[in-house]
Amino acid sequence: MKKVALTAAVLALGLAACEAGDDTVENTVDVTENAVEETAMEAETAADNAMDAMENVADEAMAEVEETADEAAAE
Repeated sequence: MKKVALTAAVLALGLAACEAGDDTVENTVDVTENAVEETAMEAETAADNAMDAMENVADEAMAEVEETADEAAAE
């Protein structure tokens, strides 16, 4: 969905460049820049969330390994 919005903004920029004056082009550039910045922020948030999830999985795996080692040592 984000790619579609970005593509639409870029196409609008091209159309505006072919049509109206500087104000329209400037406004379209602003819209495109905002879409790119928003997409970048969302990608950064997704990457942070993925890293947090991987850290949680690693912590859980380590806890299981330690528990198994403790059980083996108790036997």
